[in-house]
Amino acid sequence: MKREQFQTLLQFFKVLADESRLKIVGILANQECSVEELAALMQLKEPTVSHHLAKLKELNLVTMRPEGNSRLYQLDSEALQSISKEIFTPEKIASLIEDVDTEAWESKVLNNYLEGDINSLEKVQRLKEIPASRKKRLVILKWLASKFDTGVQYPERTVNEILKCYHPDCATLRRELIGYQLMERENGVYWRMTE
Repeated sequence: MKREQFQTLLQFFKVLADESRLKIVGILANQECSVEELAALMQLKEPTVSHHLAKLKELNLVTMRPEGNSRLYQLDSEALQSISKEIFTPEKIASLIEDVDTEAWESKVLNNYLEGDINSLEKVQRLKEIPASRKKRLVILKWLASKFDTGVQYPERTVNEILKCYHPDCATLRRELIGYQLMERENGVYWRMTE
């Protein structure tokens, strides 16, 4: 998401993160109103309503037209739809995390459950314990699955030997790798699932 779109999105949520402004938007979606009418409907003072309208105008969410001595405000539905089309798409919302390390949580789980430095290539990492949490267990199981080459068939004895390098309870780990569909098994032969 571009910086300016991110700022627009942030401003949009800041402006609408107010109960009174949301109600004003709702009223103006149905009818034109003056500040005086809005103040009466909302049971607010006119300067307060003017302040809220100014915030909504910053986003171009309301339009104003003069009528005699008063000014009438209305929701600009085209501006609302434009913001929606420009910014509120699944792709744009997903792009909000471009500068977020999406693997930070998984790294934390690995650091908590493995002995020593997870980035060390010098020694074999040992699993302290099998996590009780399903989500944390999946992180560990994905890490264990990466110890097997894709496209290679392993007899159960070899699978056990590899898993025992990381934790003594190879039977549980083997079952879990199958249960989480990270490995397949047929006739005592195991292989890693392609990602």
